Amino acid sequence: MNSEDFKNPVNPYHYITHCIGGKWKMTILHHIHTHGSIRFNHTLRTLPISEKVFSHQLRELAEDGLVERIQYNTIPLKVEYVLTPLGKEIIPALDILYIWSIKQMDKKNIPIDPDAFLVHMNDIYVSELEDIMKKNGAVGE
Repeated sequence: MNSEDFKNPVNPYHYITHCIGGKWKMTILHHIHTHGSIRFNHTLRTLPISEKVFSHQLRELAEDGLVERIQYNTIPLKVEYVLTPLGKEIIPALDILYIWSIKQMDKKNIPIDPDAFLVHMNDIYVSELEDIMKKNGAVGE
C-alpha cells in the first residue's frame, strides 16, 4: 500500500501486520530469500497453497514494496519474483520470529511440521535450534 492509503496515524505493529500478515506471506518471503527468486507455477507446486491465495499474497507483497515482479518478454512468458532491498531488510526479523516460534512450539509440545526444518538449515537456525532439530530428526545426533 502507498502512504496515501493510510489517511490516519497508523500503529507500527498494525503496519507490519499489514505487510507480512496473512497465512503465507512470511513463507513466501523466506522462499524467495532461500532461492534468490521464484517462479509462480514452480512455487505453487512446492507449497500447499491455492493459486488464488498465492497470487493475491504475491500481489500484496509487491504493492508493499517487499517483492518485485520481473516479467521477461519471451515466448513463453517468463515471470520471476525477487526480494527488493526492503524485502531483504526484513529477513533478519523473520529469522528471529521463526526461531522464537519453534522454541515456543517445542516448549508447549505443539507438533512441528518436519518440512519446517528442511528449508531452515542455515547456521543461524542450527545454532539456535539444534537440540529441537535433533529431537525432531532434522539433524543427526
